[in-house]
Amino acid sequence: MTDVSPNTWQSQGKTFAYQGHQIFYRDETAEEAGESPEVLVCVHGFPTSSWDWHLLWRTLTRRFRVIAPDMIGFGFSDKPKKYDYSIVDQADLHEALLASLNIEHYHILAHDYGDSVAQELLARDTQRESPRIQSCIMLNGGIIPTAHRPRPIQTLLAGPLGPLAVRLLNESTFRKSFTEVFGPETPPTSSELSDYWSMITHNDGHRITHKLLGYMQERRDNATRWVPTVTQPTVPLRLINGLLDPVSGKHLIDALRILAPEMDVVELRDVGHYPQVEAPARVLEAIIEFHDRLAPPAGDRPESGQESTG
Repeated sequence: MTDVSPNTWQSQGKTFAYQGHQIFYRDETAEEAGESPEVLVCVHGFPTSSWDWHLLWRTLTRRFRVIAPDMIGFGFSDKPKKYDYSIVDQADLHEALLASLNIEHYHILAHDYGDSVAQELLARDTQRESPRIQSCIMLNGGIIPTAHRPRPIQTLLAGPLGPLAVRLLNESTFRKSFTEVFGPETPPTSSELSDYWSMITHNDGHRITHKLLGYMQERRDNATRWVPTVTQPTVPLRLINGLLDPVSGKHLIDALRILAPEMDVVELRDVGHYPQVEAPARVLEAIIEFHDRLAPPAGDRPESGQESTG
């Protein structure tokens, strides 16, 4: 695992056009992955970006073709002030990116806000004659709306006072609220907090935070569509959960196990909301073990995502 700065991360990426806006993404495969590796799409959370995956990146690219966009409104992508941000639109963005790369079949690795995007993609897949998604791993996120516990700042920004409250959002308030969702033994460093804040404020992104938070209501509105993708999955599914997360930790897993007692859950007992940052080695171990179980015998493995969509 290698620590990569946001500037280096950006320099190694590309962009594609979506709805008249430029969307940043990473697309990489290491030589060790072979000629036709399976595709892994990494879907980041709120309020961060694809850089969330940087500690996992080198290991994942040795096995997969890894594609990780910054969704519109996040990271190094455009952040238009006049835009109808939604989970459904972010799912459209992912499908547009994959179509532009001629990728049809793929695995998902998602986190937080990205879990909801993954749930929408999974819901769409159940309506297709030929499903595209081969498996899904979700890290901490509000996959059951009734068990999601947003932070006070999120509730404030998502409410009617959001357009006013967003003006008070600064690096100091961000550092405090962001650190609170990490485990007490695995907090972000001051340097990491500066890096996260720099990407949030890129293209004045901190001024649209309230617009992005509509996803919390969207989760409630789409519960009957999205929750079954986790409680009654149609593809291999694993959850990796930092139990100390005050937003979607142990309390969410407890609620989920009432609905789906046999759910495949990897519990990280001393970790908070960002397992891929707080415990990257253990997250990688859980990812690789999951995919090792899925791998078909040699010779029976289907060609990776480079399939025509005709």
